[in-house]
Amino acid sequence: MALLHDKEFGDITVTRASRMRSVRIHVDTSGKLSIKAPLMTPLVYLRGVVASSRGDLRELLAKQPKKITYQDGTIIGKTHTIAVIKTGMVDHPKVKIERKKLLVYLPPGHTLESRAVQQLIRDSVIIVLRKEAKSYLNNRLSTLGEQLGLSYERIRFSHAGTRWGSCSSTGTISLNIGLMKLKDELIDYVIIHELCHTRHMNHSKAFWQLVGQYDPHYKLHRRQIARETPSV
Repeated sequence: MALLHDKEFGDITVTRASRMRSVRIHVDTSGKLSIKAPLMTPLVYLRGVVASSRGDLRELLAKQPKKITYQDGTIIGKTHTIAVIKTGMVDHPKVKIERKKLLVYLPPGHTLESRAVQQLIRDSVIIVLRKEAKSYLNNRLSTLGEQLGLSYERIRFSHAGTRWGSCSSTGTISLNIGLMKLKDELIDYVIIHELCHTRHMNHSKAFWQLVGQYDPHYKLHRRQIARETPSV
């Protein structure tokens, strides 16, 4: 794996594989551009591909769910807050997770709103949300599953795409770490939704009746969560 730095798009991850027959550019789960290319493709060639595809790449990025613009004081998940520190003691912007703070160190000449700084913050936000999710969501899924008598095989966490959660036919429940941004009742709605899929792998009338049995306000919660996005 290699990195290709572009002034407009920042760091682009490059993965070369013998199975690839052409160059493909996509947006990865962190919202950044990523390139998959044949094994011996030189970086100079890939730079040319990026340069000649700027219009298409801008359009591709524009179609992604709108990301949060992080500011001083933004609350992250259930426990953390962003604190911006403008200082000449560092050469480059950096983010440090300390206790319940995401400390953003900004040297002169750098702004909080720049793409590069926002991405640095986002990378740390993902770390914080994943840590919170592994504790809170794991416990909540176990508790609700036991209370409702609905069992599952295992849990996995993601921050990909626009889905809050999913349930596989083998009983694996996937939960998006972005859930940690939501109110507790909406988190419970998503967990109940996925637990009910362990009994009904569809959105049939029987499925929604089961959801309603365990969450009488599921229609309200469904409307509320439609106004949110899992992206970080």
